[in-house]
Amino acid sequence: MVEADDAELIRRSIDDPEQFAGVFDRYVEQIHRYAARRLGVQAADDVVAETFLTAFRSRASYDHAQPLARPWLYGIATNLIARQRRDEERFLRALARTGAEPPPESMADAVIERVAAQAEDRRLAGALTGLASGDRDVLLLVALGELAYEEVAQALDIPIGTVRSRLHRARKQARATLGTGLHTREDA
Repeated sequence: MVEADDAELIRRSIDDPEQFAGVFDRYVEQIHRYAARRLGVQAADDVVAETFLTAFRSRASYDHAQPLARPWLYGIATNLIARQRRDEERFLRALARTGAEPPPESMADAVIERVAAQAEDRRLAGALTGLASGDRDVLLLVALGELAYEEVAQALDIPIGTVRSRLHRARKQARATLGTGLHTREDA
């Protein structure tokens, strides 16, 4: 028996919502791994849940010409991660304006501390922080999500040329910051 592609499962899930479980089962671990590397495990759980809830709710508008839902799901997850970071930044700016006691250490701070525990990780985190958010998203989708350029373009809804230029710019800036080679499978 031939296994249905993602587009077919999503199409079937319109009438039989249980069919969407096949898409969930195929990608939940990949999306969780990507989100955990960006935000930490605890925050990743929430992002993954919201990613699949968003995907399920918008499944009727899925482009069935795309047999793989992977880029679509990574795009949703990347947008949710960005929204979470923007919300946290707004919250911290509001706290700074009020002069209130700082909150207990946030999950982001805990993740940064763990990452900063080793010198190379500290340097890498600094290099990533210095990248523009669009460049960082492209670099992390390629490096952590292991998406091909075409999948990144689809995930972020940008032209493939933009993916290439953002990745080139991110690599160049990271190399300058790290003072070492930063290679991906496309460099080889």
